[in-house]
Amino acid sequence: MGRTRVGLARVPDRDDPRAAVESLVNDGYDALELDLAGGFWMGKEFAGELGPLAREHDVRLSVHAPIAAFLGHLERGAKHKRATGMLDHASGLAMLAEAQLVVFHPGFLLEREREVALESVIEQLAELRERLAGKGRTVAFGVEVMGRVRDFGSVQDVLAIARALSWVQPVIDFAHLHAVSDGAFLDAEDFRAVLERVDAVLESADVFHIHFSDIAFANRNETKHLSYGEGTLRAEPLAEALRAFDRDATVISESPDTMSHQRIRDVLRSP
Repeated sequence: MGRTRVGLARVPDRDDPRAAVESLVNDGYDALELDLAGGFWMGKEFAGELGPLAREHDVRLSVHAPIAAFLGHLERGAKHKRATGMLDHASGLAMLAEAQLVVFHPGFLLEREREVALESVIEQLAELRERLAGKGRTVAFGVEVMGRVRDFGSVQDVLAIARALSWVQPVIDFAHLHAVSDGAFLDAEDFRAVLERVDAVLESADVFHIHFSDIAFANRNETKHLSYGEGTLRAEPLAEALRAFDRDATVISESPDTMSHQRIRDVLRSP
């Protein structure tokens, strides 16, 4: 059985890196996803201070890139340029913070066949990698499973991207999977089946990177994150499923409140 880290999806203190890490550790967490999804609030100085502090306290960091930082655009126009610039900047901050992964959303079908969209995402990611390599910013990327049943970003899509590009890893969002399956993730076997597929595409040193929260959904589409216990997604079967693997895992709670973070943490930390 690998080690399971549990962390938050938001930096506890945006003004003081030391206070942020100390708050996290004092509350019993050992992972943190730097919340840049809404924009680049974090500067280089903050990131550079945060990294060594996190390493000192054995906190594993990841970065969530802005929502608009997706690839697979129809044209290499302004939106594509903006997205690549955001991923470039997020990668730079990740390197400064010693973060292990830059998480991003996989994009949209844009009225294309799924295979065409997939090829476009892979092609544009490969181009971005060349750009980042020239700047020494070759951090690993994590492509997130999405929560709308007809959109691009299914488990199959994410696995296909990871198979094509060795430096891209699947990010398993079990709240999203619960939503698109109409609430099917109830037993450990449901979780284990997905983890097995992801395990098969990861490198030996990689960890499972997981997003988790209770979730509301309608018509197999996510609607909002819920306080833990208000919906039907539970952490116990995830904990049981993870025990079947030697691979380490990082579980990031995307819950909307402190009590929910704590309840998920306690379940995943129980023997």
